[in-house]
Amino acid sequence: MDIYRISTAEELIAGNPYPGRGIIVGKTPDGKKAVSAYFIMGRSDNSRNRIFTEKGKDVYTEPFDASKVQDPSLIIYAAIRELGNSLIVTNGDQTDTVYDFLKAGKTFEEALDTREFEPDGPNWTPRISAVLTFTDGGFCYKMNILKSIDAEGSACARYTYSYPSVNGLGHFIHTYVTDGNPIPTFQGEPERITVLDDIDAYTDLLWKCLDENNKISLYVRYTDLETGETVNRLVNKNR
Repeated sequence: MDIYRISTAEELIAGNPYPGRGIIVGKTPDGKKAVSAYFIMGRSDNSRNRIFTEKGKDVYTEPFDASKVQDPSLIIYAAIRELGNSLIVTNGDQTDTVYDFLKAGKTFEEALDTREFEPDGPNWTPRISAVLTFTDGGFCYKMNILKSIDAEGSACARYTYSYPSVNGLGHFIHTYVTDGNPIPTFQGEPERITVLDDIDAYTDLLWKCLDENNKISLYVRYTDLETGETVNRLVNKNR
C-alpha cells in the first residue's frame, strides 16, 4: 500500500452514491493557485431544496423554493467566509463560529472546541471544517471533523489536521462513507486527492463525479498566490 499515493476524483467520488457534504483544499500542480471546493448532496426533499448563492466573496446555502422549507436549522448557513488572510469553509453554521473566534484573535481549534456533530440522530452528521491561511505568496491549511464517538451520540470526538501546501496535492474530507441507514460517518484522515491547474476542468470533473440523483450544489474557488485574485465557479442543480 502506497500511503503517499494521490487518488483521483474519479476514484474517490465517482460511483459513490452519497459522500454527503465534502470539502477539498489543495494547491494546483503549477504551484500558482490555492484550490478550495465545497459540495452538498441530499436525500430528502428538504435537503435537496437548496442552492448556493454568492454574497460578495462569501457563499451561502439558501432554499431554492422557500415555500417548501421544512427545517432550515441544519441546511441554511454561510458555507464560505473570508476574514483578512483566512478563508473559512465548513458544512454548517460553525463557519460563523470560526469567523468570530478568528476575528477575536483566537484559533480555529478553539472555535471548534465549542461545537460538536449535528443533532440529527441516528446519523449524527459530522461537522467538517477547513481554514486556509495565506502568507507571503503561499498558504497552509487545516481541516477538522467533529463526530460522534458512538452510535448513541453520547460524546464528540474531535480531530484537526494541519497541512503545508504542496504542488498538485489536495485533501478531501466528507461527512459520510457512502449511503446507508443510518448513514456511516467518514473514517480516517482526509483523503489525498489530485487537483488540476484549470478551474473549469476541475469544476466539470467534480460535478460529473458526484452522483446524479443526490448532488445539489458545488462551489470551487482558485486563489492566485501572487496577486490574491480569486476566480470562482458555482454550479446549482436547481436553477
